Parts: sequence; structure tokens; C-alpha cells
Amino acid sequence: MSIRGLKYVLAGAVMLCTTSLFAQATRTWVSGVGDDVNPCSRTAPCKTWAGAISKTASGGIIDALDPGGYGALTITKPITIEGNGTLASGLASGTNGFVINITTGTNRDVVLRNLLINGSGPTLGINGVRFIAGDSLTIEDCSIENFSGSGIDFEPATNVARLNVLRTTITQNVTNGILIRPGVGGIARVSIFDTDVVKNTTGILIQDVNNPSAISVMRSRVSNNTSDGIFANSTTASGITVLVESSEVSHNGGVGLRTAGANGRIRSANNLITGNSTGLSAPAGELCTFGNNRHSGNTTQGAFTGACVPSNS
Repeated sequence: MSIRGLKYVLAGAVMLCTTSLFAQATRTWVSGVGDDVNPCSRTAPCKTWAGAISKTASGGIIDALDPGGYGALTITKPITIEGNGTLASGLASGTNGFVINITTGTNRDVVLRNLLINGSGPTLGINGVRFIAGDSLTIEDCSIENFSGSGIDFEPATNVARLNVLRTTITQNVTNGILIRPGVGGIARVSIFDTDVVKNTTGILIQDVNNPSAISVMRSRVSNNTSDGIFANSTTASGITVLVESSEVSHNGGVGLRTAGANGRIRSANNLITGNSTGLSAPAGELCTFGNNRHSGNTTQGAFTGACVPSNS
């Protein structure tokens, strides 16, 4: 082989190695002793979520190998981030913990699992998880705490977006535990299950703009918030509907269940509503009952607006 031919072969080999080196993997890892110059493999992990996401394929998984603080992250593609079996933390002093803003593509789904998302620091973080654009966000077995805004700020801008919160604790956030406020073109479909929303200012605040949104809160505890427990506020014709079932709404400094605006609706079944400054308040909108609520022990009891009318389906 000529020297010129050998040069072409070597150049091709270098290009192949470089392509392989920077290929995105379907599964990557981070470690407290990792380095973001690494390929984020199991044996050569990265150090931060941000370092790993650029090396993870769309729809892939980033796993934490050991306890550590892996920083804040803006997510612009479908991804799962999990800390299974360890204390994987995202420390976000002065910023948002996770921002989900996926504006292109299909199956724009994000999963956050087994994470501590903490805004503690010289300046509190802004929001624990902020959702702007995407198809769905699942938050599972997480703890979200110490943010100056909301633990979860769910504001889909332009489409039907789904939020699923399972077995999660949301606590000590200055403004809201969970804020659900779709943008002008957004619609929220939200399920909160087996979750504690405690020691925030307002526990769960739902506001709408132009499109109908639906929220369910089941087998959860909304307790010891300094203002309202669950507040549904809608003045638009489309309205919002919140179903609260088999949950505890207790010891909140304001109202346990509250509606405002002509089309804010809360429907209650089999809940414990106790120890609040005011148990129930609905100066406007609908706050109805399917029955089996234990509504007592509030400083001011308040009352349901009537019985809920079940659908025929």
C-alpha cells in the first residue's frame, strides 16, 4: 500500500473512532465521582445531569450510580432520569431544578423518578420542576422542596399535556406546592396519586386561561399549608374540574377546599376535611359532594354547594 493510501486508511479509522466516541447511548450514568468529559458509560460515568443528557439518545435513560448532587437541568428531548436505589439529588439554588421544554418531535414524554429536587442554598431555587412544553411529565417517588416559587409549576403552553404525580412529597415551597396554569393554547390533564403536599403556602392551585382542564387528586394528603389546601379558580367559560377523592385535606391556614370564579369546580368524595381555618368555601363556582366526606373540626366549617350530579357514563 502506498503512503498516501495508508494515510486515507488511518484518517478513516480516526473518523470512525470519533463517531463512535460521540454516539448517543440509550442509557447513560452519572456518579458523584464522575467527570463530564467521560462518555457517561457504566464504567466511565459523567458528573452531572447536564453533562449526561447530551450523550443520551432521545427517549433514553440517565441513571445515578451513587448518592450525589447532580445539578439543575433543562430538558429539550424525551428522557427518563432516575435515581433508583440511591439518593440522587438535583440541587438548584437560585434557579429552576428541572425545566421541561420540548417543542418538536413526537412522544415528548419525560419521567423523573426517585429524585431529591432541592432548592436550598444562599438563594432559594425558583421552581422545583417547571413544565413549559411537551406531551407528558411523570414524577414518581420524588421529594421536591425549598423553592421560592412552586414545587411543580405545570404550565403547558400550546397543547394537551399530561402530568402524573405518584408517591411524591412536595414540601416547604414558598408559593405553591403544585401550580397548574395552562397557557392560552394549553390544556392540562393531571393525576395526583398517593402524594403529600405539605408545609407550602398554597398546597395545590389550579388556574385556567382558555381551555377546559381536568385534575384528579386521589389518596393524597394536602396538609399544614399556610394558606389554602386545594384552590380551583376559573373565570373562563371552559372552566376547570377538580375531583378530590379518598384524600386528607387538613390543618391548612386558609381554606381546605376552595373555588372561585364562575367555572371553578371541585367535586369531593370520601375525603377527610378537618382542622382547617375554613373547611369549605365557594363564593362562586361549584363545590359539590358525592358523599362520604368527613367534614368536621374546622374553625369555620363552610358548606358544599350541593350534591354532585353523576354522569351517565
